[in-house]
Amino acid sequence: MVVKQVALGAAVAAAAGLAYAAGYEVRSYRLRRFDVPVLAPGSRPLRVLHVSDLHLIPGQRSKAAWVRRLAALEPDLVVNTGDNLAHPDAVPAVLDALGPLLALPGVFVFGSNDYYRPQPKNPARYLRSLDDILDENARDQAGAVDLPWKELRDELRSGGWLDLNNAHGSLTVDGRRIAFAGVDDPHLGRDRLEDIAGPADSSADLTVGVSHAPYLRVLDHFRAYGYRLLLAGHTHGGQLCVPGFGALVTNCDLDRKRVKGVSRHPAVGGADAAWLHVSAGLGTSPYAPVRFACPPEATLLTLTGSR
Repeated sequence: MVVKQVALGAAVAAAAGLAYAAGYEVRSYRLRRFDVPVLAPGSRPLRVLHVSDLHLIPGQRSKAAWVRRLAALEPDLVVNTGDNLAHPDAVPAVLDALGPLLALPGVFVFGSNDYYRPQPKNPARYLRSLDDILDENARDQAGAVDLPWKELRDELRSGGWLDLNNAHGSLTVDGRRIAFAGVDDPHLGRDRLEDIAGPADSSADLTVGVSHAPYLRVLDHFRAYGYRLLLAGHTHGGQLCVPGFGALVTNCDLDRKRVKGVSRHPAVGGADAAWLHVSAGLGTSPYAPVRFACPPEATLLTLTGSR
């Protein structure tokens, strides 16, 4: 009898947790705020809105409306680190969500879900080794359905945002010049680090490296060439986390302690360490629409003078 009661209690708790994760938390959008002392001493603050992993499908009106309202924050710069799409007809929904933000200075890179339609997958696959996951990714791409990424790219460019997929670029924001380098999605092996080799522009007021997925080879490249602020998404913050423990996986080779939020890179810090922000993102795969102990998020970074 006791064993049956324990089993029943565990089943009820699991069902309640799943209902919470799928019915509430996955739509419990949050704005996170961090101060990052990455500018020259005495600089006035610069506000950067980091948006990632929308994974939009048509009909997700509450998510789109929440993203539109972010424009009221009046950021100086918007950085979009990819995985905007989750459906072949989602480009109008993404443009509707980002609409007011496209009037602001912005940059973007793409992730795998901008290129290929999501496929049903066993969530347990993410507990396997990273090499196994990457091998399976390569096999999945062979039969994947292309998404209208070119249309999305052209619309974002026409809105005035810089395309940083394996490219350099610069913007003047609030009277400050920002030099960027970005890569196409490392999770698909589309990053071409040779295209962005060379020292960061030391005459710029700020240097920023942008990637969808925070793979160490990319972060190390940016840091080695002098980029001071590094921005990425992809991890979903672990998506399903254990209270008191945190994320089980990062879906890349970044350590679990830096799966979301602000940290230093390399993690040991030091005078030459860059500041890293990893966004837990705003969406999920349509085939795994749950989050637990990891609400969807966008982030407002207030960049300040270093101490």
